[in-house]
Formats: sequence, structure tokens, C-alpha cells
Amino acid sequence: MKLISVKRQTRVETRFTKKMGCLKTNVTYIKKQILNIPYKTIHKYRETYYGEVKDCKHCMLER
Repeated sequence: MKLISVKRQTRVETRFTKKMGCLKTNVTYIKKQILNIPYKTIHKYRETYYGEVKDCKHCMLER
């Protein structure tokens, strides 16, 4: 068993952008785990409608 590992998880979230408005997109989280307990989110990114990969800093979670 490894002490520190990295796990990638993808889930569908509703996001809001200024240009497109409300959209549902796949968001991938890369998390660091210590003894299989999630410790820290290293990076999160999303795939656009056209297949481009973008950082999640450019869009907000919809409330």
C-alpha cells in the first residue's frame, strides 16, 4: 500500500460562463491522497463542447 497517491475523478457539474450562460460539463479533479484519504486538490479542469481542455478558473459554479 502506498503512503501518498494521486487520484483522478471526473463528474458532471453545472457551470456558468458569460458567453454561453449555463452549461453542464465534465470536470476532472486531480487530488492528492494520504492513506486513501483525500488531502488536497492539485488541479481541476474541464472539457469544452469543442473538445478543448480549459482550467476551471474561467467559469463559476452555478447556484
